[in-house]
Amino acid sequence: MLTGAITDLYKRFRLMNYRILFGRIRERDGSLSATEAYTVDVIFLLGDPTITKLAETLGISQPNATYKVNNLAAKGYVMRLPSSGDKRETRVCVSDRFYKYYGDLDHFADRAVEALQAEYTPEELELMERMLRSLSKHVE
Repeated sequence: MLTGAITDLYKRFRLMNYRILFGRIRERDGSLSATEAYTVDVIFLLGDPTITKLAETLGISQPNATYKVNNLAAKGYVMRLPSSGDKRETRVCVSDRFYKYYGDLDHFADRAVEALQAEYTPEELELMERMLRSLSKHVE
């Protein structure tokens, strides 16, 4: 029962993500292909990863990851930053153009929380938050 509810929620999040992602892909100068859109989304989700971490996450070679990052940087969606510790290491972060392209990433969560606040008590919502944080730790 609980597994089914979690799976259902996960599927809904995935579908919503695809709807947003493919709704943003347009045939215009500087637009992203589906692969580029997924790559920049992974960079965003990882939170300023190194190119090595990006390659590991995507299951691709480091040169392939570097190629993808270079293309996204040329289009203005990501920026390459030297790592503060090891200057040979490069971190990748999304740019302002990414946020303009993707729009408000949290609006769906804000609407859901508003609906939950109308339906549940603050104590129930606090318990739900604790449970979701725990669930998130176990998913890694």
